[in-house]
Amino acid sequence: MQTQRFKFKLSTIITFFVCLVVLVSLMITDLLISNTVSENIRKHQEEKARMVSRSIATSHVIIEALEDERKTNEIQDYTMDIQSATDMLFIVVMDMNGIRKSHPNPDQIGKHFVGGDEKEALKGKEYVSSSRGTLGESLRAFTPIYNVSGDQIGVVAVGISLESVEKALGKSHRGILTVTVLGLLVGIIGAVLLARYIKRILFGLEPFAIAKIFVERSTMLQSVHEGIIAVDNEQTITLVNRSARQIFKKAGLSVDPVGMKINDYLPSTRLDKVLEKGKPELDEEQTINGISILVNRVPLFVNGEVVGAISTFRDKTEINQLAEQLTGVKTYAEALRAQSHEFMNRLHVILGMVQMKYYDDLTEYIRALVGHQNQEIGNIAQHIKDPALAGFLMGKLSYAREENVELMIEVNTLIPEPANPKITHELITILGNLIDNAIEALTDSIDKTLDVTLHYSKNFLTMEVLDSGPGIPDEIQRNVLEKGYSTKGENRGYGLYLVTKSIKNLGGEWTIDSKLLLGTEIHIQIPYEVKGG
Repeated sequence: MQTQRFKFKLSTIITFFVCLVVLVSLMITDLLISNTVSENIRKHQEEKARMVSRSIATSHVIIEALEDERKTNEIQDYTMDIQSATDMLFIVVMDMNGIRKSHPNPDQIGKHFVGGDEKEALKGKEYVSSSRGTLGESLRAFTPIYNVSGDQIGVVAVGISLESVEKALGKSHRGILTVTVLGLLVGIIGAVLLARYIKRILFGLEPFAIAKIFVERSTMLQSVHEGIIAVDNEQTITLVNRSARQIFKKAGLSVDPVGMKINDYLPSTRLDKVLEKGKPELDEEQTINGISILVNRVPLFVNGEVVGAISTFRDKTEINQLAEQLTGVKTYAEALRAQSHEFMNRLHVILGMVQMKYYDDLTEYIRALVGHQNQEIGNIAQHIKDPALAGFLMGKLSYAREENVELMIEVNTLIPEPANPKITHELITILGNLIDNAIEALTDSIDKTLDVTLHYSKNFLTMEVLDSGPGIPDEIQRNVLEKGYSTKGENRGYGLYLVTKSIKNLGGEWTIDSKLLLGTEIHIQIPYEVKGG
């Protein structure tokens, strides 16, 4: 069994890493500042000791006392006053033999200077050093003492306790640590607030949840059979799924357009208009380098603002094939239903004649039925070589009889199978809508006759549909071809629009001649390339 890895919350991750960054930054800052402060404090103390030692070395009191043995006591008094005023650890004045003439401990006067770091000063050099003497470890500033003639007559040593230096450094370091701790607390508070803000932007989702949603969304989008392409509000392509890439490849386009401007990649698209207007465009036909697709374009809204647009589309050839299959199934179902109803009526007639023992009449009735059926089926099957179209027309014959309409289908020439199956689909759309409209128009007519004629000659197919219905009034003849226009109620008015569209797709032409109360005659001619021709 695979163990699930522990997932940290976003707030925990952000808080941890922000605190870590702040802590490391403050530690580095503390180190740099501490070193700088320590160096500055030490330099400051050294400079202080050097200034005191220089001041004493140039004092007339000290110079005169070193040259006159009778005034030696004045050196001790003078240096003790300076030591008290400047808070030095010691101020020692010595002669050229290193013998002390002053010291904080009077018992040490007259003894040799302790530390061993005074030798260079006795040679006339000024410097600062560290050494241990009778008063412990100290920082010492040495300055030679010269008389009026310029001869060196002694050395003054000013000492500052290193312990006091360390105390100053410690005090400074505690201040830095205090600021560091406060900075860390501010960093923690800032990290928590930042984590909450980011989580609110991400709708409360944790990183692993976002990653899961992203993977699932990508998998779903790539698995969808329809092509999908999405753009942001700057018209830059952000998403193209696998089906879209296949269609683009078929159209000879680059299969990786992510990052490109939509109009640079697909000039014929209207996604820029959808972004601009914020209104969807549904079931629109578009052509990409000869490939016809059926497109839906929808704007994407977030908080009431358009942030992008998405287009879903599918190869129209596939849709046509599906439509042909659905049309065929529907036609066969209608034909079976009509034939079943018609068959039951005829069985009732036959049953009644048997019960009444009209055997001679029954024989003639059955012979007439068989002859009529054979004539209808034989005429269509013999002349129309496209099985789908032939089956479709046979179904319409049964449907017309069920509606008490006398439908006559006349095929006086051989109609070969078309070279392109698309033609069959368009023919079924044309004839199906025209026959259905005519049958519906004949509902209230006394004379219910409908004639359909098909004729093929020299790569052209001519179709005529003539009914005895009430005709189309002059005032609406211009409007009946518009999509959605109907005088029969809502969700109607698509039949003649689809007929017009199919005839246009086939490159054909048609005319309508309708007279009020006299019926309607429709004449259609389309190019018709035959299979194997």
